[in-house]
Amino acid sequence: MTVGTARDVTAGREADLEAIRAVVATVQHSQRNELPDEFVSLFREDALWTTAHGRRLYDRAEIAEFTHRVLPGAMGDGTVTYEVEHVLFIRPDVAAVKARAQYWTKDGGEPVGHPNSPLYVMAKEDGRWLMVACQNTEVIDG
Repeated sequence: MTVGTARDVTAGREADLEAIRAVVATVQHSQRNELPDEFVSLFREDALWTTAHGRRLYDRAEIAEFTHRVLPGAMGDGTVTYEVEHVLFIRPDVAAVKARAQYWTKDGGEPVGHPNSPLYVMAKEDGRWLMVACQNTEVIDG
């Protein structure tokens, strides 16, 4: 994983980086275990999300409705991994987080389909990092 600039890596930043990694780990956990409420809890109330196939969702209620419809049963034939690749601190309480997501066969041995390249803009509110504006993009060329 890379961080936007060398000056961003301080003791305080390391705690924020760990918290951001934990949010992405929770995305993975909620997807793998088909837990829509856990996934939705990661978003701010007024969050924006564009899915990998271009569906635009404009607040947590829309994200919840969509997630409760598509997530149950989604992992029946496989699993998914998420990896934080880059974090850019825009301000001390706002970060752009680039991740890599890959779907795998149930045993995790073979990739399924194309990887995804999510971008999560997160804000730290009351000590907690929340997803605010997110775009998931399918990577056709791997």
